[in-house]
Amino acid sequence: MSPDPGLVPVTLEDWLDYQQRVHPRAIELGLDRVRAVWQRLGAPTPAPVVVTIGGTNGKGSTVAFLEAMLAASGRRVGAYTSPHLLRYNERVRVLGLDASDASLVDAFARIESARGDIALTYFEYGTLAALWIFAHSALDVVLLEVGLGGRLDAVNLIDGDVAIVTTIDLDHQDWLGDDRDSIGREKAGIFRAGRPAIVGESDPPGGLLDAAGRIGADLRRAGRDFEFARSPDGGWRWRAGDVELDLPLPHLAAPAQLANAAAAVAALHALRGRLGWSPAAIAAGVAGARIGARLQRFGSDPFLIVDVAHNPQAARMLADWLRSVPVAGRTLAVFGALGDKDVRGIADALASEIDAWFIGGLEYDSPRGLGAGALVASIAEPARARAIAHDRIDTALAAAWADARSGDRVIAFGSFFVAAAALQFAQARRLAAS
Repeated sequence: MSPDPGLVPVTLEDWLDYQQRVHPRAIELGLDRVRAVWQRLGAPTPAPVVVTIGGTNGKGSTVAFLEAMLAASGRRVGAYTSPHLLRYNERVRVLGLDASDASLVDAFARIESARGDIALTYFEYGTLAALWIFAHSALDVVLLEVGLGGRLDAVNLIDGDVAIVTTIDLDHQDWLGDDRDSIGREKAGIFRAGRPAIVGESDPPGGLLDAAGRIGADLRRAGRDFEFARSPDGGWRWRAGDVELDLPLPHLAAPAQLANAAAAVAALHALRGRLGWSPAAIAAGVAGARIGARLQRFGSDPFLIVDVAHNPQAARMLADWLRSVPVAGRTLAVFGALGDKDVRGIADALASEIDAWFIGGLEYDSPRGLGAGALVASIAEPARARAIAHDRIDTALAAAWADARSGDRVIAFGSFFVAAAALQFAQARRLAAS
């Protein structure tokens, strides 16, 4: 499908709108179409070293740790992540800066010229654009976050020199399977024969391990091939064989961030023959890594916490953090979700930690968004008895903030759309980040 001659995309917004109309489906897994277009573009190498990062949760944070560590060591780094929070440009970073509109528009135009009659999804356009930009930016290392699954995700077009799978849990079951084994097999598809494959959790499903064995990957598991633990002095220690590092705690707040940082260190350890090994740079990266909407705090009393938790595993981690950081007052939740999410599982994981629920509809933000009424109906008692429905997330945020008193906290979560609305809310009210 070619664009209507009278509607040729010009601006970045034009292109993003156009891409959502090119393919009849928002998601179509498979590599044949995207590989064919990449080959037509000449299939340039994105960088001498590529790290692919997959998993159910923790991918974006792991990318942030790697990006900060590598930058601290003087490497030229590119990073591709999704989805974005406030601007599409966030998805493609070169040397720590978001891609410009001009560079994205140029890449999209080249992709459009090359694709002919091959239909691409919105995500596939973005992946090809990131790879094109990286290939023409003289980078040392590129970090590629998998969008959905692994084996058939567009990112898997590129052979990673090292691949990381952070965690495995239930999410996107319509595409990946109904159990951890099935999902693990799909995510193991980013591994390559003879190349290091980092597994960030100590108890991965058998399906992932079996798939890694069939692929012939050089598997390196947390708790077996590398270890990490908090130190009495307030830091933490990472160890693999006779290599030990004493590191500062991450600025990123959740307890799970130690596992993400440890997986990132394991990837650099696997690449030390090509990239060198700098404990000082690793420590600086652990302390300096930043990423938005991961237990990000705004204001003082009351205060707002913004998090992208959007599946039961992430909700359990969020509940653990809430228990570990009690407040004198109440915890007020602002919650919204997309239709393919386990709303009941998310709410159940957090029910004991939430005093009141301000439910916001997302049907105006995404075709996949659930309305507030459907969300309320999906959560169990007693959470439902403490839930108030609002048409939109911004009205739910305003209501929760108006209800909050000294000693309370408001936490917004459930979707990247919720997180984006909460970040805009904080900006509009000039709530200082802390």
